[in-house]
Amino acid sequence: MGWFWADKPQQQQTHAYTQAPSASSYSACPVDHTKFSTASACPVKPRATDPNNDDDDIEVLNPMNNMPMAISSELAPGQKIKLSTERTISSIPRGENEDEGLWEYPSPQQMLNAMLKKGKGDGIPEDAVDSMVEVHNFLNEGAWQQILAWEDEYTRQTRVEPRLKKFTGKPHDLSPKARMYLWLGNLFPETFNTVPPFDRHDWTVLRSLGKGKGWEEVRYVIDYYGAPDDEETGMPAFMLDTRPALDSFTNAKDRLTHWAVPLWKKAMGEVDVGDF
Repeated sequence: MGWFWADKPQQQQTHAYTQAPSASSYSACPVDHTKFSTASACPVKPRATDPNNDDDDIEVLNPMNNMPMAISSELAPGQKIKLSTERTISSIPRGENEDEGLWEYPSPQQMLNAMLKKGKGDGIPEDAVDSMVEVHNFLNEGAWQQILAWEDEYTRQTRVEPRLKKFTGKPHDLSPKARMYLWLGNLFPETFNTVPPFDRHDWTVLRSLGKGKGWEEVRYVIDYYGAPDDEETGMPAFMLDTRPALDSFTNAKDRLTHWAVPLWKKAMGEVDVGDF
């Protein structure tokens, strides 16, 4: 997930839920990430570089998304299927200023080239790349909608929409919450999820301090889970667990409120059980 491009400024409905993962709710991700290496294809947190590498071998990465500054749209050597070079504009505002526009997704050709450049392209069916891009794009859009819901109170106060400053993929790092639910799953497999998320992202969101007063940076953590296919359409479904990181008092308060208020309303009979 998290494929955005930042070299120039500029919906499908997502099955995205925020409740805790449970064993009865999810299956393995419908996208075979071990085969396609899609997690590694996302902009990821860079691992330590080899100290023996020459400077010429060190790739310059864009600090906004940890991706190479330029990825070719040309066909890769030996490529048999011509992939689209058309890029999709997201709905997600980019950077601090309106003139920075919206984040832009890479084209299928750029995605394939990026994975090949990183040595992660072996075994990827060329005819699957278009679908991989579509899945990644719609999951990013779903994650942003969840962030907007978390930010709604602050947006109503300032009347300024939040923006996305940068993001980092951490496919190899389990979040504390995901780790906790896996531990609980070992103890209570009938109640809690026993399958780890197939990806994790940290997004740095800009929350307005008021029109013309600048921005506060708020880190969000997103765990991506696979869910059972939609029963009516047979389409793959996903669960996104999106929440502010527990690295500030405000974020802790927001998470407590987000969890406690529905419970209180339910206890007081203000909402139907089916709405909870």
